[in-house]
Amino acid sequence: MSFLNKLASEIHTPSHISTTPMEKFGFASKLPSFGKITHSQATPPPLDTSDIDKRPRTLVVFNCPNNTYALANVVAVNPNDFPDNIYISIDNLFVYTTKCSNEIQPGTIGLNGNQRTWGGWSLNQAIEGKAFDLFQYSHGKPSYLGVLDIEISFRSRGKAVPTPFDQDELAKHFANCFESQIFSPTQYLIMEYKGHIFDLKIRSLQNVDLGDVAISSPVSTGIEAKGILIKQTQINFYKGRDGLVNLKSSGNSLRPRSDAVIRPDFKFEDLGVGGLDKEFTQIFRRAFASRIFPPEVINKLGITHVKGLLLYGPPGTGKTLIARKIGKMLNAKEPKIVNGPEILSKYVGSSEENIRNLFKDAEQEYKAKGDESSLHIIIFDELDSIFKQRGSRGDGTGVGDNVVNQLLAKMDGVDQLNNILVIGMTNRKDLIDSALLRPGRFEVQVEIKLPDEQGRYQIFEIQTKKMRENNMMDKDVDLHELAALTKNFSGAEIEGLVKSASSFAINKTINIGKGNTKLNPKDIANLKVNRKDFMNALSEVTPAFGVSEEDLKTCMEGGIIRYSPKVEELLKNGARYVRQVQNSDKSRLISLLFHGPAGSGKTALSAAIALNSQFPFIRMISADEITGMSEAAKITFIDNSFRDAYKSPLNILVIDSIETLVDWVPIGPRFSNNILQVLKVYLKRKPPKDRRLLIISTTSTYSVLKQMDILSCFDNEIAVPNITNMEELNNIMQQTEFLDEENRVKVINQLANIVPQLNIGIKKVLTNIETAKHDEDPVNELVDLMTNFST
Repeated sequence: MSFLNKLASEIHTPSHISTTPMEKFGFASKLPSFGKITHSQATPPPLDTSDIDKRPRTLVVFNCPNNTYALANVVAVNPNDFPDNIYISIDNLFVYTTKCSNEIQPGTIGLNGNQRTWGGWSLNQAIEGKAFDLFQYSHGKPSYLGVLDIEISFRSRGKAVPTPFDQDELAKHFANCFESQIFSPTQYLIMEYKGHIFDLKIRSLQNVDLGDVAISSPVSTGIEAKGILIKQTQINFYKGRDGLVNLKSSGNSLRPRSDAVIRPDFKFEDLGVGGLDKEFTQIFRRAFASRIFPPEVINKLGITHVKGLLLYGPPGTGKTLIARKIGKMLNAKEPKIVNGPEILSKYVGSSEENIRNLFKDAEQEYKAKGDESSLHIIIFDELDSIFKQRGSRGDGTGVGDNVVNQLLAKMDGVDQLNNILVIGMTNRKDLIDSALLRPGRFEVQVEIKLPDEQGRYQIFEIQTKKMRENNMMDKDVDLHELAALTKNFSGAEIEGLVKSASSFAINKTINIGKGNTKLNPKDIANLKVNRKDFMNALSEVTPAFGVSEEDLKTCMEGGIIRYSPKVEELLKNGARYVRQVQNSDKSRLISLLFHGPAGSGKTALSAAIALNSQFPFIRMISADEITGMSEAAKITFIDNSFRDAYKSPLNILVIDSIETLVDWVPIGPRFSNNILQVLKVYLKRKPPKDRRLLIISTTSTYSVLKQMDILSCFDNEIAVPNITNMEELNNIMQQTEFLDEENRVKVINQLANIVPQLNIGIKKVLTNIETAKHDEDPVNELVDLMTNFST
């Protein structure tokens, strides 16, 4: 507010205003010689209202007597109703300065067309008016305008001219015409300047305490805010919606841009996109902040605006939703939204022409207005589908490469534009041509991640807003609980969860298949979505990037049998590595290899460690999922699995039977070197900075991995042994509730005489026990099965 410390400059009376009839403006046709209404006071109020009757009185709306009143933004009153030059409020909301006129009959009030538009009044309508005291209304808060933001448009589009209007001169003229008047956001008024008639709309204001300019009120955009215009008020003009008024700033002006990109009343929550506060802040800082700053400051910095913004991340996180909502946060040209494939055409050169047409409007305006041009936004959805790495298509036509080249030239070519912002969305940033990702093109790259717990809570609030407002959600539903239970859910998946819960609630009122599907009005009136509905929905809707719980539990059906201290030690070691990945600043990636004989329980232990971690992302890669795939398809599957494992803050990837993944067989072609090299790279590649990954691999052919030279890719190797003594076998029988103690002793004694030293995997033992349970003589059957396997 340093501008308030400056002395107000001398303001001169404007030149004579044209007396062209203005009936089409909604004003009176009578036009005497023009005389501007002036106020001699340095600061308002215009007149002491302490002795004036402040009781409301009913007035009938008439037109203002002539254009003098219209251009002065005052209301015409009869001297018997109100004194000259005081503030009055109309309908307790709209405040104007009075000007007495004998042409106005007692009990009436003269309002011009803009005033009637703002108040929503019609001619001959009865309204309520009374004397107004702003200082009493403000209750001691600042009442003088520190900053006033105004939108300016030509009154008639047909009389618009390209002549640039200096903002400083406009501000002086405005202050000279309307000093001491009270203004409110959303207010409409009319102003003449150098023979041109302008419509003005108050966009926002900020009041200031003249005693201490450091103390000021926040920026207000609501009609209830009011402030008195003084000479020291900083008046900022912005282009109206038509954008036809060409505004310019003086060489050393520090005024904000006349076509500010962000609407002053914009709030992030208005977008209805939850969990993306940090991302929106980054987008604003990188892509829009420089466009709000005064152009002179940006010129002094010697920088150009950002031209490209890339939003990337998993499906369903809100990238396209941001594109659909972005027009609400911008005071710019209507964004052009293009789905990638729509650009391509079967005709030669048409695809490139489609790209050029997207930039045509921006080029024409930039040639005419330069840096004062409005911002033009072009949004590409599914960017990777059209702007792939050049040379990667292999279709022989070269169309895809030409389209990429055309976009490169338009974004940062010889004829550079400074009035464009190209926004691209993609799920696969790695597929986009690298030249598009350098500074000057899509230089701002923002990852739209899966929401954290607080973000999920925000999304639940948004998705259940109507449900809660209309009392359709039961009080037992806790959104914080739901946010905690929906780890790795995307915004789209949370929306699906809410729909699923609603369907469960609706289904309770319908008797489908029971011969009576008629709805009961009483049931409909009592319909509410409760906690049980959401719990049912959680079993139905699962996240794409969550825990493969079913696969992992299949690997450990029956749970973990703690038959030996060795098992406890293995689980304890695994939990330690989980804590290390979770908490250590130096261990974003840890790779473990569980090796041992086939059936020794390596996969089950790996699955148990993964599930006990409670990490939001746990995935298993096994031979079952890639059987029948080509080598290229297997590499793509492994690549996608690791990319998915980078999308959550904490991730575990279980690679089961790694030798099978590389197609190793003891005869014939030994293994796939291409798959092996991919695994080697990913076992060593650290995840992004804020992500952590624990890889647990299993193998039954340790010596083979040693020959493949892949053991060096693991941080630690953990041996998982077979069952080697009778005590361990007895513990297994006991924990699986096989036989009573007497018969278990018989099994142990008989086996000890036949097989003095056991060496059998836990998987085979459990299979033999389950088989023996169904035999008429389970003791001897188990002894026979164990003996046959051991021999």
